Amino acid sequence: MIGPSGLLRSAPARPGRSTAHVPYWPHLRARHLLALTALAWPLTVGAHEFSITPVTLVIPGDGSFRAEVGLDADALALGLPLEADSAIVASAMRALRDDELAQAIESAKKAIREDIEINFDGRPEDFEVSFPHHGTAAAAAAATPTVLGALARLSGVVPHGADRLTVRLPPRYKAVSLEIAVPGRDQPYATAVQPGGSSPPYSLASSAARHTGRGVFVSYLALGFTHILPKGLDHILFVLGLYLLSARWRPLLYQVSAFTVAHSVTLGLSMQGVVSLPERWVESLIALSISWVAVENIATSELKPWRIAVVFCFGLLHGLGFAGVLGQLGMPDDRFLAALLSFNLGVEFGQLAVVGIAFGVTARFRHLAGYRRYFVIPCCLLIGGVGLWWSVTRALF
Repeated sequence: MIGPSGLLRSAPARPGRSTAHVPYWPHLRARHLLALTALAWPLTVGAHEFSITPVTLVIPGDGSFRAEVGLDADALALGLPLEADSAIVASAMRALRDDELAQAIESAKKAIREDIEINFDGRPEDFEVSFPHHGTAAAAAAATPTVLGALARLSGVVPHGADRLTVRLPPRYKAVSLEIAVPGRDQPYATAVQPGGSSPPYSLASSAARHTGRGVFVSYLALGFTHILPKGLDHILFVLGLYLLSARWRPLLYQVSAFTVAHSVTLGLSMQGVVSLPERWVESLIALSISWVAVENIATSELKPWRIAVVFCFGLLHGLGFAGVLGQLGMPDDRFLAALLSFNLGVEFGQLAVVGIAFGVTARFRHLAGYRRYFVIPCCLLIGGVGLWWSVTRALF
């Protein structure tokens, strides 16, 4: 939401994290960092791996620009990796002395200035960085533990006569959901930017962004693919569950076809606002679908008639999950259909890549007598256990 100041009223609850170019670890020894990472890994591996970096940029018309970027400022200040757990990172921040905290904040500001490019007519413009939630109730009461807050505010000057505006963040900031607001225009411009890419040029003079068909196709195709591989661990495990049912290709073809049709239907309907379910339910049921498929693989190695129907129903759920991510990214109004189709195509390519990798790993022994007993069943036990753990934790936390 755009508030009176023209910026977002509140930071997103669970933004993507980022890391600085030159990590700053005040009095943190190597073993402390290893302990942080080790503690964080079991907590984060069950979460949905596809994170979004929301960016709202406002051009108020007074010669300045202001932007708000959703990120984990604490992790950025300490130079910790994306996998670091928010509670542990916040605890480490609170343990710093005042001078150490001040130095960590400056390190975070420097990293943001070096990482983020706000370009006018192809030239990057410098800006100041602040963390408006630091020391306020917004940080203290946030659902995600934080000291500096989950928001960075960027302030700078628009060069005189500038027209074309582009924004670029490095890959460590994940996919970017960009919104550009200019007071007096009907509605903000919104688009998604693939990791490490630049936004389409936005014309300050004509209130237009030059969305090219090719640019939209490539951008959303890449976003769909990376949503599966490597970031969509839950979807990867589900596809692997389909692959492991049988050593024959026909059962896999039937299952993948049912899954593809189903998730394509709910993805389209959800993006049109026809179908919607609470995100927690969707994510929990997706995790449960992983366990169900794995248990069926253990119970039988044949494609039963009900398996196709079950996979189709689970595909409907996964489509809602895809739509949730695509909704966070935003869609170009002028090329909505192209973005939707290319994102879905990227998802399909990601799934095919998972199947291809699985076949490459198992090709030499998948037809041997012990393949099911010594490979399929242990793998399905592991996949089923992970899915069950996710279904519980996603429902409760």
